[in-house]
Amino acid sequence: MMRFLLAAALALLAPAAPATELPATGTVEVLFTPWDDAEGALLREIGAAKQTIHAQAYLVTSRNIARALTEAHERGVRVALLADRELVAKGEKSLVPQLRAAGIEVRLETRYAAAHNKILLIDAERDRPVVITGSYNFTYSAQARNAENLLILRGNRPLARAYLDNWRRHRDDALPFDAALLP
Repeated sequence: MMRFLLAAALALLAPAAPATELPATGTVEVLFTPWDDAEGALLREIGAAKQTIHAQAYLVTSRNIARALTEAHERGVRVALLADRELVAKGEKSLVPQLRAAGIEVRLETRYAAAHNKILLIDAERDRPVVITGSYNFTYSAQARNAENLLILRGNRPLARAYLDNWRRHRDDALPFDAALLP
């Protein structure tokens, strides 16, 4: 708790960074649940990954998404996941331990009150990267019970680079899965 309060106080004192403006290139697909099949769109994108998937998740309880990430890993795609430590530690029906057991690189974020990012970066350093973001958690409820939004942004290399740089900044702050769960 003390670490969180100190981080919050320092954040208030730090000068705000200017917003990053990037060129509008590529395509945008927008989905709204429960009407649109956002989970199906996520599964298609994960299934199309060629080299890498960088994920950041607040919560992963969708068996379909966990299975798709595991299958991508098994076919040779490098999958790496950052998740909120508190939700993994509490259980919360989290499938993150299952993903770690499947051999996926998992690190847990501990610095924030909530590591609330929900992103997938697919082949972020290739010619046609995919950035997926929005309010959509990787859960059954996000598709079937909640009002959520999901953006799938394809082909914008500067955007993918910005998201990947931010993902790496979070990864560098996060703890390895096993170390983060030690008492």
